[in-house]
Amino acid sequence: MTKVLVFGVFDGLHEGHKFFLREAKKLGDHLIVVTPPDDVIFKLKSKKPHLNLEERTRDLKNFDIADEILIGDSQLNDWKILSKINPNLIVTGYDQKNLKKALVKYLKTKKLPIKVLSLSAFKKYQYKSSLISRNRSLRK
Repeated sequence: MTKVLVFGVFDGLHEGHKFFLREAKKLGDHLIVVTPPDDVIFKLKSKKPHLNLEERTRDLKNFDIADEILIGDSQLNDWKILSKINPNLIVTGYDQKNLKKALVKYLKTKKLPIKVLSLSAFKKYQYKSSLISRNRSLRK
């Protein structure tokens, strides 16, 4: 069984996220989605998510593509979750360059044979969380 792991905030599940999840699902037999706790998002992005962890997890469950949805580590770049999951492949989005770089470095240091692959964007000038968030703010 090929386990595919993706990381993401998924703060307002939009078509770009759905495309990413569908494409990641095609790469294996078991898709695991890891979303971080709200305080980790604040550390990462210097702002709170629009939707809290419970709401983001609910949206992911309702989309019904993930075989598992897990809460990420409580510390950035801790990667304890990797030993719990032991995935064959980690898939990152086109805009997760820093995540991919940190993962590759960690995997190399720990000599873990996990592949990391980046997917291309789906209409990145239309379905990007920061753009959607900005448009949401402008409408208020």
